[in-house]
Amino acid sequence: MTASASVKKTANDNHGNEYLVFTLGNEEYGIEILKVQEIRGCERVTRLANTPEFITGVTNLRGVIVPIVDLRIKFDLAGVEINEKTVVIVLSLANRVVGIVVDGVSDVLSLNTEEIKPAPDFSVTLSTDYLLGLGSVDERMIILVDIEKLLTSEEMELVEKSVNETL
Repeated sequence: MTASASVKKTANDNHGNEYLVFTLGNEEYGIEILKVQEIRGCERVTRLANTPEFITGVTNLRGVIVPIVDLRIKFDLAGVEINEKTVVIVLSLANRVVGIVVDGVSDVLSLNTEEIKPAPDFSVTLSTDYLLGLGSVDERMIILVDIEKLLTSEEMELVEKSVNETL
């Protein structure tokens, strides 16, 4: 699918789609608000053996074991630390619940088709399959992410396998 096809898929009408905007380092990212279950403060997690570094562990959320993915580590950002603005966004994706650690949440934006531009294609050097496009509002540039493509099924299956082996 081309980048412009993804934009049409995400912004198929002029009424707009709503995105939760969060920060990672100095950049703003947006994910579809309908995938967001809740936003929580950063809590202690249980680390699992044999999982990628960006999977910081799991937590028990009202009886559901939720894997926690630190997007700052996944995106290879330097100086990753937890502070009072760091939050976990709990997402409902397909048949699983996942938490993502981000530097902060700023707002919810409604973007229409004209405000979403295709993501640049970096071809071989960088995978951009998870980019839906770039939202442009006033002086802001929001990187719109397909969170389900970013958190690949293979990664989540690895977490589930680790959780099942631990239990």
